[in-house]
Amino acid sequence: MTLQLYAHPFSSYCQKVEIALYECGIPFELKMLGPETPEHFEAFARLWPLRKMPLLMDGGRPVAESSIIIEHLALHHGAEALLPADAAAALDIRFMDRFFDNYIMTPMQRYVGDYLRPAEKRDPQTITDARALLDQAYPWLEERMAGREWACGASFSMADCAAAPSLFYADWVHPIPESLPHVRAYRARLLARPAVARAVDDARPYRPLFPPGAPDRD
Repeated sequence: MTLQLYAHPFSSYCQKVEIALYECGIPFELKMLGPETPEHFEAFARLWPLRKMPLLMDGGRPVAESSIIIEHLALHHGAEALLPADAAAALDIRFMDRFFDNYIMTPMQRYVGDYLRPAEKRDPQTITDARALLDQAYPWLEERMAGREWACGASFSMADCAAAPSLFYADWVHPIPESLPHVRAYRARLLARPAVARAVDDARPYRPLFPPGAPDRD
């Protein structure tokens, strides 16, 4: 049975899973979560009452949370290259997956979330805190990426699936400084990866939805 992914192509966490699926050539059916498909959202809400995208349906089994979905794909659908069996290597990949989700994706989403509020209810401290966290995370990643092609060495992994959308959008709201060439080059390598480029192209029609305004690049 074909996997079903309840998702929206413009969502960063949905892109994370789509990149894993594209990278490993795993077929799936997109159950688009948008205003034009209310029936998909109704089914999604029944399957996962917390209503956090994405959700994978594998047969009759719902699998939630992007990292867990990718681990599920590694265990059951031939995506083991993204998370190898070696425990030490897998631990480093999981750590970097959490780094990108918690310290790049999260402040980026806080920044975007503030723009979703009415202008009179926006909180300047939210933006200040988000920028401060990115200003700590970017230099740490610069040191990490010196001499590396991908987040955990020579192989593209689950960590890079997390890195691609987080760095893609974070650079839109808080540009990566030119003084951090390793991070900038890593972001460029990610965007050139066919699976990542496909996910970015899937989302391209929705760029007008980006609350702070999407830049005319990438």
